[in-house]
Amino acid sequence: MINKSETEQKVAEFLLQIKAIKLQPKNPFTWASGWKSPIYCDNRVTLSYPSIRTYIRQNLTALIQEEYGSVGLVAGVATAGIPQGALVAQDLGLPFAYVRSKAKEHGTGNLIEGEIFQGQRVVVIEDLISTGKSSLQAVEALRAAGCDVAGLVAIFSYGFVAAQENFKAAKCRFSTLCNYNALIDYASEHHFVSSDDLDLLRKWRENPSAWGNTIENPTV
Repeated sequence: MINKSETEQKVAEFLLQIKAIKLQPKNPFTWASGWKSPIYCDNRVTLSYPSIRTYIRQNLTALIQEEYGSVGLVAGVATAGIPQGALVAQDLGLPFAYVRSKAKEHGTGNLIEGEIFQGQRVVVIEDLISTGKSSLQAVEALRAAGCDVAGLVAIFSYGFVAAQENFKAAKCRFSTLCNYNALIDYASEHHFVSSDDLDLLRKWRENPSAWGNTIENPTV
C-alpha cells in the first residue's frame, strides 16, 4: 500500500533537487495564459535521472493498481504523458497508446495513436495537472472511441479548485503522486525557500489568476 505522505515528500524532494520544479516567487514566470506564477514545472527533466525515473514509474504503477485495479490499456497524454505512460505500461505488461492534442492533418488523421478496443478499460497518464482541460480532452477522446476510462494519474498537480471541478463535471477520477501544498511545505522545511517566499507561494495558491497584480514590478 502506498504511503501517500512519504511519496509526496520524496517526489517533492526529487523535483526540487533536479529543478524539474523551480520556485521564484520574487521573480515570477509568465504562463501561456498570461498568469504570473511563482512556480514552473517541467517533469520531463525526471527522465534524465534513472533512479528518479524508476521511483516515479514504480509509484505511478502502484497508484494505478491501488486506485483503479485491473486495466487493459495505458494511454499517455501528448506530449509529456507519453514517456511516463510507456514506462508504466511496460511495468504493468500492458498495451500502450497515446492521445494527440489534435488529430493529424495528414494520412489517417488519427487523434489516438495505437490499437484500442471497444469497451477496453483504460487508465490515462499525465505528467502535470493545472486546470485539467487538456487532460480531460484526452479522456473524452478515449471515451468517444468506445473506451471505459477508469481514471487518470499524474506526477504533480497545482491543486486548483478549477481542476477538481472540471474532473468532477467530467465524472473522471484522478490521483497524483505530489501536489502544490505538499511541495511548498517540503520546500520550506528543507530551506529551498525563505519564510517570505513561503507566504508569497501560499498567496498564489489562494488566487493564482490575480496574484501577479500583488507583486511589485515582477520580472520574468
